[in-house]
Amino acid sequence: MPNATRTSRAPLHRKMPMPGSSASTAAECERKQGVSERQRRGQRRDTATSQDGDIESGEEIGPSRLSGAKRHQKQQRKKEDSNRSVASKEAEALAELSQSPAKAGAKAQEQDQMKKSKNKAEHPEEEQNRDRKVKSNGADAQASRTKPPHNKDKKLQPPTASKVNSPADKNKNKGGRKPKKQVFESYRSFEEVSHGLKRGELHQGQLRINPKKYTEGFIPSPDDTRDIFLDGIVARNRALNGDIVVVQILPREQWKVVKSDTDCEGASESETQTDHLQQTPQRKTTRAPSAGVTAKDPSGEVDELVSKCQSTSISDAGRPLEDPSTSQSNEGILQKTAKVVYIVEKKHSRAVTGFLKFLPDKPFAMFSPVDHRVPRINVPLTFCPQDFSSRPADYASTLFICQITDWAADSNFAEGQLVKSLGQAGEIEPETEGILTEYDVDFSEFSDEVLDCLPKNLPWTIPPEEIRKRRDLREECIFTIDPATARDLDDALSCKQLPDGNFEVGVHIADVSYFVEQDNTLDAVASQRATSVYLVQKVIPMLPRLLCEELCSLNPLSDRLTFSVIWKITPEGKILSEWFGRSVIRSCVKLSYDHAQSMIEAPEKLFSPDELPPMDPVHPVDEIHQAVLNLHSIARNLRAQRFSGGALRLDQLKLSFTLDKETMMPQGCYIYQYRDSNKLVEEFMLLANIATAHHIHRKFPELALLRRHPPPKVKMLDELQELCSQLGIDVDFSSAGALHKSLNTVVGHDEYSSARKEVLTHMCSRPMQMALYFCSGVLKEEEHFKHYALNVPLYTHFTSPIRRYPDIIVHRLLASSLKCGPHLSLSTEEVEKLASHCNNKKTMSKRVHEFSSDLFFGVFVKECGPLDSEAMVMGVLDKSFDVLVLQYGVQKRIYCKLLADLVSFHHHKVGKKAELRLVWKSEDPESPPVEQTISIFSLVEVQLRTDASPLKYSAVLKRPESGES
Repeated sequence: MPNATRTSRAPLHRKMPMPGSSASTAAECERKQGVSERQRRGQRRDTATSQDGDIESGEEIGPSRLSGAKRHQKQQRKKEDSNRSVASKEAEALAELSQSPAKAGAKAQEQDQMKKSKNKAEHPEEEQNRDRKVKSNGADAQASRTKPPHNKDKKLQPPTASKVNSPADKNKNKGGRKPKKQVFESYRSFEEVSHGLKRGELHQGQLRINPKKYTEGFIPSPDDTRDIFLDGIVARNRALNGDIVVVQILPREQWKVVKSDTDCEGASESETQTDHLQQTPQRKTTRAPSAGVTAKDPSGEVDELVSKCQSTSISDAGRPLEDPSTSQSNEGILQKTAKVVYIVEKKHSRAVTGFLKFLPDKPFAMFSPVDHRVPRINVPLTFCPQDFSSRPADYASTLFICQITDWAADSNFAEGQLVKSLGQAGEIEPETEGILTEYDVDFSEFSDEVLDCLPKNLPWTIPPEEIRKRRDLREECIFTIDPATARDLDDALSCKQLPDGNFEVGVHIADVSYFVEQDNTLDAVASQRATSVYLVQKVIPMLPRLLCEELCSLNPLSDRLTFSVIWKITPEGKILSEWFGRSVIRSCVKLSYDHAQSMIEAPEKLFSPDELPPMDPVHPVDEIHQAVLNLHSIARNLRAQRFSGGALRLDQLKLSFTLDKETMMPQGCYIYQYRDSNKLVEEFMLLANIATAHHIHRKFPELALLRRHPPPKVKMLDELQELCSQLGIDVDFSSAGALHKSLNTVVGHDEYSSARKEVLTHMCSRPMQMALYFCSGVLKEEEHFKHYALNVPLYTHFTSPIRRYPDIIVHRLLASSLKCGPHLSLSTEEVEKLASHCNNKKTMSKRVHEFSSDLFFGVFVKECGPLDSEAMVMGVLDKSFDVLVLQYGVQKRIYCKLLADLVSFHHHKVGKKAELRLVWKSEDPESPPVEQTISIFSLVEVQLRTDASPLKYSAVLKRPESGES
């Protein structure tokens, strides 16, 4: 029977609803298996939004259950309920401890004195011989399960330690059967953990697992030096990627010897920051291409770069030691190792995509997750399709979602239930739904309760009394500049020349907080989603469509409510005065970046109305053209001042797609060009965000929601400095500004200079940390508020409230400070929890976007490949190397052992500089073998080919010609 009909012919024995997110408390998250019938409806398929990707470098399974699982669920509830009242208090107390690094890490130097090391177990081998190749990405993503402060009684999820010693577990060994050997240690008690953290004997952090080598785990060191290494699955003690765990340092003789500080980073995912790059289930090894992102709002400059660059180098540090027994080699560095003794919070969703395998004579099937960092899962046959036992081959390529329900201490395998059949692996929609589910993205329809919070009388008009409260700017020449297909227009610009030769420049942002009132149902859902999630083919919105695309969107020729920042500014970019306030505008035209770019490139041209979108006749074309030119001139001056003042920009190549309007499949792809029109908008969004940060911090020094970017890790920076010196590259790492200047001067000026800059940018991103939202009242030292990449003392997000929840909070703070809105109803602690939650969701959103791009590029390679391209080597390991594929901007790893016609390869490293010498079989049997040297910046020829795994592709190194080496 054809695959397309299997699901309808052989439905699951138990109904498996579509997963989604629920507004109910997270305490029941592990028992939820679906959502309501309403939430099953088709999702938005928007291909056009104004989300351009942040350029600053910087949900759960729904409430309904499977009907056939009642007995199992009842038992599960009984186990959970018996511990909930105590565990919620424990987790919250530990969270408070974790918020005080001084308390938890004050005695980090006493770690070697610890004597407890119980029940050492052998490393299980359940991860071996998987049925499917690893799908992994170089950046851990974490989808936060933290509820927003609106649910003020919400506590952190309790650890699962109780399951290890529960009565149900004890009863398993009754009846004369031989007790099963315990694989994992029992978790410590809350009291033991609390005391251990206070004494500095235990340490808390976020677990990240190397997606290329799933036996390796890491948590950040409390003294911010080398990461702490968790060697093997047993050491992780059933914790999954992204979980907040407590670890005990092992005796010194069990520490790991590494060759460099870089190796200590293991998963080069400094994405372990509590909110950036802390991803849950990751899937692919390489940095996914970014789908048509442009640089509009600078709120992601360092974040985006680092997340993408680091994702490629994820296992650079994860290579095995030649001889771990040699505790001190000539250049060896000792890295502390540890084991997990407690799980504070399960950040990982425990929902995974994968495949079912039939096991003869067993009452369960084996579920093999696509992500190898998740254990294989035993699924009772009662939760499998009705005919799975009789026709297992029919489901060999069917992608399922499975929810882990338990993982006993005496088992290598977890237990779980199927939640949904997604369809055939290799199809974009099933794969996309699987990614969304794994990352706890709530892609359900908005409930009637949420929609009831919106205006009822449509078409809606602004009440006259509201207009009277605001500054009326409807007669001004105000316009938007966005991607051509954008629908959610949340920012507009104005520029009017004054009689004294200066300019009045305005940034006008959609007043979303007018429609999203504090603490109502819409606010609760928006805060939980925290961000819109942008896929290649659609967007999962933070707010209902009526707000995103209509009432809040600054559509042309429509009266709209806004929050404005208006400056009097000199042509050179010096700010003379500043005004904040609520306003009402009427955009005169919706310009695309292409339109604005055309105006910038042809300053003398008289544009006809036919060359531009429909516009308000009150403002002629030449008035708009002149305003764009004036903004461009001021923006260039602002930009020059920023970089001369010490700012850093780390650019990345970004892949965009053209899609078939009917099938939504890729017709082509191209590297997105970041042009002057993008830079124009970026400068004024940065200016508005910086100005707003200073304003709200001045008015609310204990409550301001800000954004900081810590400086890079010193030890890794020192290592990189040494590597660059050995490569003959003079890079100045003394400051962000010095680094920016170096990146633009040391790469040369030939046809490959941009490629060398991209590779160097990748190298420089590894020591970088991630930008974070935080509450100003939590960090006492204002020095820690600084944004390293932007080189400013205060920064926040104000300019994208349609797609980012932190911006809504900032708008409320701004309104309260101006006496034109209610006081923010959150405490300092609640703002900090919200900041952490938004960090988690922002990271998750980036990961999902990258996976979506990777899926579409996989389709493109499948349909149009194989694709030949030049590539530049980005990093060299002992048995593989990473390349940047120049034509498409994607990064791939090439494994020497998989290269046909390769006779041998040899790895050589002097200091920090590594080389691979490849020996190829000659095409002419009479000729000697061809040698090829692979080192950083080497140019090679590669071919992108489709893998055996659906929608996956790999890069194959092409054999050099005889004269090449």
